[in-house]
Amino acid sequence: MDTTTFWNSTVAELKQGYKTEGNIFTCLFCDMAFEQGCIYPVDGALYDAKKAVETHVESFHSDIFETYLGFGRVYTGLSDGQAELAELFYAGHSDKEIVEITGANSISTIRNQRFAIREKYKQAKILVALVELMEEKKKQQKHDKSEKLVDFHPNATQIDERFAITQQEKDEVLNRYFDKNGKIIIAEFPAKEKKKIIILQKIMENFHPGINYSEKKVNETLQQFYEDFVTVRRYLIQYGFMGRDKTGERYWVLT
Repeated sequence: MDTTTFWNSTVAELKQGYKTEGNIFTCLFCDMAFEQGCIYPVDGALYDAKKAVETHVESFHSDIFETYLGFGRVYTGLSDGQAELAELFYAGHSDKEIVEITGANSISTIRNQRFAIREKYKQAKILVALVELMEEKKKQQKHDKSEKLVDFHPNATQIDERFAITQQEKDEVLNRYFDKNGKIIIAEFPAKEKKKIIILQKIMENFHPGINYSEKKVNETLQQFYEDFVTVRRYLIQYGFMGRDKTGERYWVLT
């Protein structure tokens, strides 16, 4: 996932699962692109770019609602209980049915939670407007790399000061810790959180959404960058870059 493209998307684009830039339609979850004017074969049919990306999103990232809900409280702002209710609301259950499913005290309890979620929605709209106004003003003032913040993966397990990284800081770390071939040139993985996150993000460029990787394949890929691949693998899971099944045999990119 191209995090910059993802986070620069409008609400409408987030809802549809793809972004339109010029004559290119790009999936927000795996960066697959479709160019207007080209014809794409999909499941035995031929589609133009717009229909092809819509079919792709529906086939490979079928439930956008569930995907975003899976980002967790860090990004949705919903508690576990509210997330459960949001899923039930989305499924079309009535307040009465939700009381029966969840064992809530009363219908009024469910309605109060529905009201609370809608209030969060109103607050989010105002916040979006405020941030967009700030960003527009910043563009007018032509701020340099020392102030521009970089975007990170939406499955980060915890968003705090560790992720307050400027483009200048990122460039400095990449230039210091990677050679011209993209290999890590340090003997010991840095302890400083910001540096660690920048390096992990760079390494993740070698893994792609929608692919299941065996532990052996993950190890082989990581070993190209750093001798202690087990530590790096653990960091990728810990910081929410990759997911892993209970057996530890299957890994995938979290999107």
